[in-house]
Parts: sequence; structure tokens; C-alpha cells
Amino acid sequence: MEEDEDLETLGEQLYHRIYPKHAEIAGKLTGMLLELPPAVLSQMLQDEALLTGALTKALTALHLQPHQLTSKVTCKDEDEDSLGEQLFELVDVYNTGNSQKITGMLLEQDKDVVLNLFSDPTLLEEQVMVALKTLNEQNVEDISDSSDVDEVTDRLGEKLFSLVEELDPVHANDITGMLLEMDRDVLLQMVSDQTNAMLMTAVQKAQEALSSLK
Repeated sequence: MEEDEDLETLGEQLYHRIYPKHAEIAGKLTGMLLELPPAVLSQMLQDEALLTGALTKALTALHLQPHQLTSKVTCKDEDEDSLGEQLFELVDVYNTGNSQKITGMLLEQDKDVVLNLFSDPTLLEEQVMVALKTLNEQNVEDISDSSDVDEVTDRLGEKLFSLVEELDPVHANDITGMLLEMDRDVLLQMVSDQTNAMLMTAVQKAQEALSSLK
């Protein structure tokens, strides 16, 4: 019940931010963004650039009508490329940091299944989250399987940097360095968390620490 109330509050805040520039479709855009994890929505309300980017992608997705896509899809390679580009735009709205890989995973399905993703936002979100979980589990397994401590640290650093860069590209190097001082098991859990909630909390604390040093 509390989660529903939190989501309703986030929806109201997003709507008030969106309405001034997109009055006629503010409700539709808000509904699309509410498909994202609450942690991401909270970050958007604090980061104007992140919100603007998500709105741009949502507006693009909004104009991709299923019947238009169906008419374009034939056996030609160029049409396959077009479908992939359009699916990428929808996947990228979720700001996972793995849009390219997830799009590739989704495109491996039957064409009819892929087309259904354009007309069913709930199905799209489910498949994006499943693909993201699979990718994160693979990354964690690859890192954990290594017996070389230095190699583990390097891989964790690379993975963390790619995730942190999505949230704070300006301070990504400094923040990644700070996070790598944490316990390795905590870091493995952090990079495997598909909601990015743990990472966002850690990044915010690191940002506060950096600000206090100025």
C-alpha cells in the first residue's frame, strides 16, 4: 500500500514538472515514465537533464505507432535495422546503461513478439528488466569467477564506472574510486541490483562527500 502511495506522489510531482511544456499529453507522458523504477523517477525529479532526456525518448516512443511499424517490417535487412533502431529508442527510456545489449537480446525473439513490445508497455518493461537481470548476473558471475584479486578489482571498476557515468558523468572517476573502497561483496550486490537503488544511494553519498571537500 505504501509503495502505491509513493508511486502516486511521484506521479503527481512528475505531472506538475511535465505539464508546463507538454500540457496536452502530460498525462500520457507521466504514465510512460511511471513504468520506470521508483528510484529512477526520484533521481529524475532531482536531475533536470535526466528528466529532459527521458521525456525526449518518451516523446519519440509516443509517435511510434504499431501499425506504422508493421507496415515497415519486411524481410529486408534495412527494415530489420529500422526496427532495431526504433526498439532501441523505447529500451533507452529505461536508462539501464545497457540499452544496446538489451535491444540485441530482445531482437533475437520472433518478429511478431518484438512488434508486440511496441504496443504493450507492460510487456516491454518486463522483458527489459529480465534482460537487465540476466546481464547483471552474467557480469557478477564473470567477476566472481576470477581468482585474480587485481582482475576482480579492475572488472568491478569498469562495471561501476559505466553505471556511475550514467548518473554523474562529470564526477564518474572520483565517485567510482570512492565506491571501490567498499567491501567487494557489497559492490557485487550493487552492480547486480537491477533497480540501481543501491548504486544511486551510494552515488548520492559520494556526491555529498565531494561537495563537502570543496
